[in-house]
Amino acid sequence: MTAAATEVAKQGSVFGAVHLGYLAVESRKMQQWHRFGADAIGLHVDELDADTLRFRLDENECRFLIRRGPAEDLMAIGWQVDDHETFDRVIKRVSDRGVPIVEGSPEDAALRGVERLWRFPGPKGIVQEVFTTGRTTTQPLRMLTSGYVTGDSGMGHVAITSRNPASIHRYYGTVFDSRLSDYIDENVNGLTLKIRFLRVNERHHSIAVAGLHHLPVDPIRTRAQHVNIQVADLDDMLAAYQRVRDLGFRIAWTVGQHTNDRELSFYCVTPSGFELEVGWNPIVVTPELEAAWQPTTYQGISIWGHDTVHMTDNLAQVREALRNLRRPERTVPALSTPIGMKK
Repeated sequence: MTAAATEVAKQGSVFGAVHLGYLAVESRKMQQWHRFGADAIGLHVDELDADTLRFRLDENECRFLIRRGPAEDLMAIGWQVDDHETFDRVIKRVSDRGVPIVEGSPEDAALRGVERLWRFPGPKGIVQEVFTTGRTTTQPLRMLTSGYVTGDSGMGHVAITSRNPASIHRYYGTVFDSRLSDYIDENVNGLTLKIRFLRVNERHHSIAVAGLHHLPVDPIRTRAQHVNIQVADLDDMLAAYQRVRDLGFRIAWTVGQHTNDRELSFYCVTPSGFELEVGWNPIVVTPELEAAWQPTTYQGISIWGHDTVHMTDNLAQVREALRNLRRPERTVPALSTPIGMKK
């Protein structure tokens, strides 16, 4: 546990002791995922069997788990918790609220390359999985990228669109003592998209939650709008951008720089339909910055770049939003109320 996390833990908080550890995806497009991960993005790929791929970014055995199935979506987020005491505190928070929480089987833990795995429901049906230790391997990385930033920052972030983003904000506050980093207001076809950025450690945000202001619709089919990984070297991000284009995978947003965390990045579309952001050099909220941090609202997501490559099909987005209106958004009300308040 970091010094900052230790200090916070004395106050009963788990902030700083939680880190994004892995992502689990279900897809029928195993060959496309293999090519996308290894040849386009430049990740290390282990093919466990015909129905299971694992991607590595570092010494951890698993950072992405791709399993064959029909969903074409992000199914689970794995969160590493620094120590058993903090882990037990998280489990107790969930169980005390009456939310079902189950222990993962040894087989589930082995697939994810982790120890002491438990899971419980999360927003939009994304299962939240917590574990204490990510197993590492001495097998050399076979990847085109020179390195990724993980460690105390976790492996990246997840962005979600929601009809009720405030409830997701409260969910991560209840479970992980997340802190609001800032907001972005973005104009989308005359409508205001408000994005909340939540941090659970030094990374500027591990969760981003977007919703249309005063309009409870969700135009995104997938549970996640995008997931993010961070390269250690700018040249690696630019090389991945070129490989994605050369191999015929779709670029969603060109290289640009964000207004709030100042990350340089591009976005591409994964074989399952949600986007992957490959970024470089975002702001880190160090203990020195943490002491004086004040959430700010930024106008627009980018200082420059991040231009759309394909014209947006507005009618298709409207149709998707209408379909989503007919299917309820999965929520976890018991974990979406601040501690100390009635449900």
